[in-house]
Amino acid sequence: MTDAKDLPYTIAGREMLAKTDDLQVQILSLGPGECVPWHYHSEVADTFVCLDGPMEVVTKNPDTAHRLDPGETYKVPVRKAHKVQGVDGGACRFVIVQGIGAHDFLPIEGAE
Repeated sequence: MTDAKDLPYTIAGREMLAKTDDLQVQILSLGPGECVPWHYHSEVADTFVCLDGPMEVVTKNPDTAHRLDPGETYKVPVRKAHKVQGVDGGACRFVIVQGIGAHDFLPIEGAE
């Protein structure tokens, strides 16, 4: 399980709601201009629930931006490259459910 202190980025807020060896649930807050940079996970899927937004989950192959307004959800499958940000650089807040499996954060260098 990757610890928040070991992640290669910082964000406005992170609140761990639940954590086991193979599942974690958090509320993440992104300030204006912040993002969770391009990465993928080798074992876990990410399920996003927008609380305050709008926000977008951008995926590769195919390159697609999935816009989420408050109350909307989107699931990124295991091994799918993605990044998360507020729409037009705005702030957003969301629940992220990560599982089932060991959490890792595998950055994708040079992705934009």
